[in-house]
Amino acid sequence: MLLFLPALCFGQEYVDLVKLNYSETFNNKFKDAEGNTNIEAFDAKFTIPIPINEKHAFVTGADFVYNNLQLFPYAERSSLYSTTLKLGMASSWNEKWSTTVVLLPKLASDYKQILDDDLYIGGLAMLKYGKKKNFLYRIGIYGSQEAFGFFTTPIVGFYYLSPNSRFEMDMSLPITADVNYNLGIATLGIDYSGISRSFKIHPYDSPILYADVSSMEFSGYVQFNIVKNRILCRSKLGYSNNKFDVYRENDRIDLGISAFEIGGDRHQLNPSLKGSLFFKFEMLYRFQIPISDPTEKR
Repeated sequence: MLLFLPALCFGQEYVDLVKLNYSETFNNKFKDAEGNTNIEAFDAKFTIPIPINEKHAFVTGADFVYNNLQLFPYAERSSLYSTTLKLGMASSWNEKWSTTVVLLPKLASDYKQILDDDLYIGGLAMLKYGKKKNFLYRIGIYGSQEAFGFFTTPIVGFYYLSPNSRFEMDMSLPITADVNYNLGIATLGIDYSGISRSFKIHPYDSPILYADVSSMEFSGYVQFNIVKNRILCRSKLGYSNNKFDVYRENDRIDLGISAFEIGGDRHQLNPSLKGSLFFKFEMLYRFQIPISDPTEKR
């Protein structure tokens, strides 16, 4: 969800139409087992808001996710993919209240086989209240089918931009948090992101498995603002707590709510990973919205 969330929260004076990033963690050791692995990841996110009238805009786009790592000590590396389609509506009801509702069907597996069970349906609903010209609150909920069961999380946050447009805070907890200061040609910042998703695994000679994936990333970054702040290049260095736990297809939970699991009796097949330092490079194409009141963004 964090891959598209910043682009759909129209409290900012911009929309990130394209976002590409590549990251690699260094020497993730297995817990209670010999061996280690690095994790390579590539994400591509595209968002296209299409205005319908003064109050409503259709939101479409797609997200692609790629992860490559060893799921078991000394095993061959595995590739995990996810492709998500975004279909929704962003609406401004008056000068203070606005909403975003998005349907999120996705296909997530190792793509060795494409089965009906690898398709999951999710969605996001967000309510925003612009208290002031440079400050708004947001509250919402995300939910999705996953290989391990149904997952949902509430979202609470706010957006603030200082009067001189240099200091910015963008919070959508427990998913993302970003605090930065614009120096002109460069921006310095710190951020957090948390994800939870799953991928089906189709071994050639054994029953179907799935990877229950979650990650919490804390990083500092330097951002270079190019072409009048339309193209942004970020270099990040931080710490990531990755989880790529593997289970049999029929091992499920009753419900996942944020970081909590309800019901189910699962047996993990691989040793868990320890946290590690990571490096990430991001490139964004940002469209500046030419209106002065952040509460009017669509």
